[in-house]
Amino acid sequence: MRAPRPTARGERTEPVWTGLLWISPWLIGFVGLVIFPLALSLYYSLTDYSVLEPPVYLGADNYRHLLHDSLFWTALGNNALYAAVFIPLSTAIALAIASLLARPMRWVSFFRAAVFVPSLVPIVATAMIWLWLFNSEYGLVNQALRALRLPAPNWLKDPNWAMISIIIISLWQIGRSVVVYIAAMREVPRHLYEAAHIDGFGRWGRFWHVTLPMISPSILFNVVLGIIDAWQVFAIPYIMTEGGPGRATYFYTHYLYDNAFRFMNMGYASALAWVQLVLILALTGVAFLISRRLVHYSAA
Repeated sequence: MRAPRPTARGERTEPVWTGLLWISPWLIGFVGLVIFPLALSLYYSLTDYSVLEPPVYLGADNYRHLLHDSLFWTALGNNALYAAVFIPLSTAIALAIASLLARPMRWVSFFRAAVFVPSLVPIVATAMIWLWLFNSEYGLVNQALRALRLPAPNWLKDPNWAMISIIIISLWQIGRSVVVYIAAMREVPRHLYEAAHIDGFGRWGRFWHVTLPMISPSILFNVVLGIIDAWQVFAIPYIMTEGGPGRATYFYTHYLYDNAFRFMNMGYASALAWVQLVLILALTGVAFLISRRLVHYSAA
């Protein structure tokens, strides 16, 4: 093997091809599994392609058709509603739970595990469990409500409650965010709390003026992941409600899946996928723009 060549500063550097050789498995995978499918999908989005026949070039017709597709707007509206409720609610609940579990107390490891374990349960198993819990006649949730003499809704069959049910089930899996927040809270310097205490801040004041600014990078991280997850929600509503009742839980990815694998309209599905990608990138960009004023990065 050729020896490293000295630079102007006398440092030894390896040839470029040595570095490329080391990362070649990643490069091959990146090009073959990401770049090539993306380019192919972009081409198919400009065609009429049913998989069984060669694609026929249409130009931007698929994208123009989206503007007049009522199902597209229904799915987009459902996803926007879900994201608008789920992301702030899951952030607030995860922060509240993390602030409790970040304190030293008895059985804290058990409680942390209890919060995190649901996020490890396979999503199909989660859906089956909640199908039983939300059963209008025999489900544990309605039995508990009847015992308290409260109304027992038809969770998954009533259009007014179906979206709420999906959001509740999604909130059950916030353990990943809670773990991130607990780790961030444990890294907040103690002397900041002591200074805030001396300045007369109470518990809520210390949380608002010390904890939140110091863990704001973690909040941004979880919000970005929440945006990506919320705009790709699919498995739970697909299994539990199949998009119903009355399209009340018909989400964007479900519509994309139907076009690709039920209607065999791969060209239109590819156009939907690219619109979804642009939406997620745009919302993530907005989150980063807002974060410039709200996120505090401590000096290393």
